[in-house]
Amino acid sequence: MLRRLYNRLLTLSGTKHAEKVLAVVSFAEASFFPIPPDVMVIPMVLSRPERAWRTALICSLASILGAFLGYAIGFYAQPLGQWILTLFGHPQGLEEFHVWFAKWGVFLIFIKGLTPIPFKLVTITAGIAKFNLFWFFVATAVTRTARFFAVAALVKKFGPEITELIEKRFYLVGTVVVALVVIGILAVKLLPH
Repeated sequence: MLRRLYNRLLTLSGTKHAEKVLAVVSFAEASFFPIPPDVMVIPMVLSRPERAWRTALICSLASILGAFLGYAIGFYAQPLGQWILTLFGHPQGLEEFHVWFAKWGVFLIFIKGLTPIPFKLVTITAGIAKFNLFWFFVATAVTRTARFFAVAALVKKFGPEITELIEKRFYLVGTVVVALVVIGILAVKLLPH
């Protein structure tokens, strides 16, 4: 079923309604939908590289708005949030994420927002944990925008070659990006000012 949905989204990325569908998918993925919007971003940028930044912007804005829905699900509808976490393979995820939020706070959102880990896990848990809404917004806006603009930039510059690499090595690419962010944060904190 997921494979059929994935293929359908690929098909829709080549239609005149692609931007609207991308916005809906990106919004929904940040709160409950199982397929990441990259499935549409990549073919849309490949077919219309001159619209790469527009595509990334639509995807980013919709994802940021969808993150607030995920937060609201966790904040106002905790049983639903817990059910979604369980559905995505994290039945004890609530306790685990509470520990992570207590330890890492906003950096958890930065790290998870850049990786291919389903972002809905972070948004829902942030709501359940009643994480500071301002910092949630800042971290979400930065990470989602950085992620989708990076994907659009890579696809625009390198075309089909980078697309194959991204699809085959999605987790590796995400891990490298996270490692670079962590190194940058550590460098800023540890270097004398």
